[in-house]
Amino acid sequence: MGQENLSLQQLLNSTTIKKRFEEVLDTSPQSFISSILSIVRSNSKLQECSPNSILSAAGIAAALKLPINPSLGFAFIVPYGKQATFQIGAKGLIQLAMRSGQYLTLNAGSVCEGQIKEIDFVTGEIIRGEKISDEIVGYVAFMRLINGFEKSLYMTIEELQEHAEKYSQSYAYDLKTGRKSSVWSTNFPAMAKKTVLKLLLSKFGIISLDQKSVDLAKALQADQAVITSEGYRYIDNENGEERIVPFNDIVNFSEEEIPNTEISKDAEE
Repeated sequence: MGQENLSLQQLLNSTTIKKRFEEVLDTSPQSFISSILSIVRSNSKLQECSPNSILSAAGIAAALKLPINPSLGFAFIVPYGKQATFQIGAKGLIQLAMRSGQYLTLNAGSVCEGQIKEIDFVTGEIIRGEKISDEIVGYVAFMRLINGFEKSLYMTIEELQEHAEKYSQSYAYDLKTGRKSSVWSTNFPAMAKKTVLKLLLSKFGIISLDQKSVDLAKALQADQAVITSEGYRYIDNENGEERIVPFNDIVNFSEEEIPNTEISKDAEE
């Protein structure tokens, strides 16, 4: 029986997969495996996804040592059609950046009307104003490195909506049909915070492939991707054209087949 024909439960019960999780987590994998099953059982759309894609998305989170419990906000396994994608949350980006030891401050949040007076067009510095209402007009991210370098990025609600429509087919589909099926539709604030933070780190953060910053670089590359044999496929961002980016050094839980002898009777049932 090839690995592509196995159920998620069978894959997770195999000695090979358990050993891989143990290697990347440096501890017993049982708690993490239980969280994978719990997430899938509570999400009917994930239950329709390829077990291999779920396993690969979970494998990325495990390699980055990020919990996948949705309520924690560090990393997520998100369904897109029949494939599961890995998505990192704003808290996950902050966690990985702080692990590098290069960041003194890193944060993202909403901005109410009046709180930003203007933005210096030369330096990019945000000049603060006085809040005049509780209406949220945008989101901002700020970083300060230990060497003193600091930078901020502000996007209005309109700019974020345009960004989401451009880079997320599922959100664009929601806008056309009036549905609310994408994460942008169901949790806009969380996606907005993550987006300004991700763009800030991508443009100005330390994301080199040295030992301290490699996990952040991996997370930025793997975000919203399905793992294929060739690399990362960004299926929600393709806009009609398949885009695959080769991966460098991250655990791929779908490469090898699991011998039949590893499948227990309980797993088959």
